[in-house]
Amino acid sequence: MDLQSFRDNPLMGILRGIEADDLPPVVENALAGGLSTLEITMNTRDAPRLIRQARDIAGDALTVGAGTVLDTSSLEAALDAGATFVVMPTLVNEVVETCVQRGVPVFPGALTPQEIHSAWRAGASMVKVFPAKFFGPDYFKEIKGPFDDILLLACGGVSAESLGAFARAGADAFAFGASVFRTDWIEAGEYTRIADAIQALRSAYAEATTARS
Repeated sequence: MDLQSFRDNPLMGILRGIEADDLPPVVENALAGGLSTLEITMNTRDAPRLIRQARDIAGDALTVGAGTVLDTSSLEAALDAGATFVVMPTLVNEVVETCVQRGVPVFPGALTPQEIHSAWRAGASMVKVFPAKFFGPDYFKEIKGPFDDILLLACGGVSAESLGAFARAGADAFAFGASVFRTDWIEAGEYTRIADAIQALRSAYAEATTARS
């Protein structure tokens, strides 16, 4: 993962529980919507195989990483499969340490000020504030007061309607999963709705960026 490229287009999709047969149309429509960064969670069945498959489908058009990496064995499986970044819901020090040693961008999860600070000091490329929806955008504004140098990824509750508020409050990047990669859309074969939802998020980010400048 090129971190600067991610910061320029800071939208991260999360695929959890995806089936192999659904992966090609989901990835193709994610690309059609303008997504360039995607994580596949390691608690998805056959996650390493799906990571390889996503990379084969998208080539250089998509940066593929692994999510829900909670131990070093999952980390090794993800990296062996070709994951180029790592995300987790909490801070797992040995995972972060290994990623830092190998130069792999890593996004540990945190919520409280202490957790956010600890994750950043451990070597986080960006701290995933999760679940963001329960504290809301104003929480990011408060956190950015003392921690203006810490990069924050909003995850949990990010939508086209809320993204602008998170951006204005100081979030540096935005992750989304089930709200875009909806099970009912996938089961119905309505894959183009995924592309539309991602485009709506990109439009919301563009509008928020314009408003800030």
